Amino acid sequence: MGQTRQYIAVDLGAESGRVMSGTISKNKLVLREIYRFPNGPIEEDGSLRWDFNSIFSQVKTGLAKAIKRAPLEILQPPNILQNRRFLALPQVTGRAAGRVASIGIDSWGVDFGLIDHADRLIENPYHYRDSRTNGIMEKAFELMSKREIYENTGTQFMQLNTLYQLLAMSLQQPEILAGAEYLLFIADLLCYHLCGEVFAEYTLASTSQLMDMKTGQWSKKLFEKFGLPLDIMPKLIAPGTTVGKLKLQIADELKCSRIPVIAVGSHDTASAVAAVPAQNANWAYLSSGTWSLMGVEIPEAIIDDKTFKYQFTNEGGVENTIRLLKNAMGLWIVQQCRRQWHSEGADFSYAQLTEMAKKARPFVAHIQPNDSRFFHPGDMPARINKYLAGTNQAPVNDKGQMIRLILESMAFNYRWMLEKIEAITGRTIEVLHIIGGGAQNELLCQFTADAIARVVIAGPVEATAIGNIIMQAIATGQIKSLQQARALVNNSFELKKYTTIEVKLWDKEYRKIKNSFGP
Repeated sequence: MGQTRQYIAVDLGAESGRVMSGTISKNKLVLREIYRFPNGPIEEDGSLRWDFNSIFSQVKTGLAKAIKRAPLEILQPPNILQNRRFLALPQVTGRAAGRVASIGIDSWGVDFGLIDHADRLIENPYHYRDSRTNGIMEKAFELMSKREIYENTGTQFMQLNTLYQLLAMSLQQPEILAGAEYLLFIADLLCYHLCGEVFAEYTLASTSQLMDMKTGQWSKKLFEKFGLPLDIMPKLIAPGTTVGKLKLQIADELKCSRIPVIAVGSHDTASAVAAVPAQNANWAYLSSGTWSLMGVEIPEAIIDDKTFKYQFTNEGGVENTIRLLKNAMGLWIVQQCRRQWHSEGADFSYAQLTEMAKKARPFVAHIQPNDSRFFHPGDMPARINKYLAGTNQAPVNDKGQMIRLILESMAFNYRWMLEKIEAITGRTIEVLHIIGGGAQNELLCQFTADAIARVVIAGPVEATAIGNIIMQAIATGQIKSLQQARALVNNSFELKKYTTIEVKLWDKEYRKIKNSFGP
């Protein structure tokens, strides 16, 4: 892999953001966390929003720390994308050579900011859990049938999708939409503020339900049917494109040269999947965190009766791949339980809750994690007990027992999803790679191995930041292929293997309740 190079990854999640430094030399990738900050919605005018100025300020703080700590003198990559609306700024002179090869940003999908004709953010972006999209999917189906929408997008139906956020805006705030020059997804919006370039990175855009995933372009038919403005959608670019350099004023603020900015797999799951340390062909991935995303890499979108029936989505992947996956509620339910108990004066760490769950009785009850009542923030234990009452199950008041039933239900849901992946693709999955924060939850990993009756390999935990750095290294030519990158990950990070322990018991229980999870 030649010369040692250092990269900076900005990884934004729904609960926290982090700025990571990654150094690649020979056959090792060394990852360091430089800066971490809390992230979450704010209430503004009765809506859930993202405080963009705060997020951007935190990102700049992290970048400044990472740049200051960078020990290496590094050549910067060429290949800058110039946008027709922005002139290239002059090169900074009189400074040391860049010590950082490049910067990449990834974030969650679907949410966006609107830029006006004066190149300013019109308002704080809405949070995907904001209630303004309640009932909007039903209105959408009156304008275009559910099947026709799916045929034109290949995307799973979720009320948080950009399509329904935009439709809600066109119905409720048409004047805001009318004032927009560009729509930029969150990671792209941050890149815009860093380097001044307008673009839509393919993997991030593919979460929107606004793209025709067979062509990889915006679906003109969809925009026409819903009366949405296609002209605000930026040009799509491939992951691994060098899109610009830091603006002169940003470089001055960060006390650095004009470091290149690379559009990585800008959807956090796309970056995470790039970092899956797979060593054979028969694998699936589970990106486990606030959300659970299970899927496989395929060369082309699959849009047929099975994917429609089981509501699988086709999202863009890096290096000309499609991520065929199912998006399910993840550790969000546990997070909300912990938050509720904390508000009541019972303060438990996640490790304590997991240990309590480990000691609780198995299979006392179950939930469907994707039930709509678990989507919004609030009193999650009460909602779970309401669900149990509605499905003729006894309420659960013990906190450890409640966490256990959530984790068990997640594992059962993973089995259902894996079975559908095999039915859709005709593949036999031998190994499930769990990446992301959920890979740290040993109880959930073991439950998953028992539920799916397959080998589970957990790690790396910081898969998203690693994938972000990998795509920067591919863009600069340091890494030649995704296969080489995955071998690098396998050689650089500790992984944990889980095999089945109580598979017969889990199989028996699953067969009793499998219809709870879908057709």
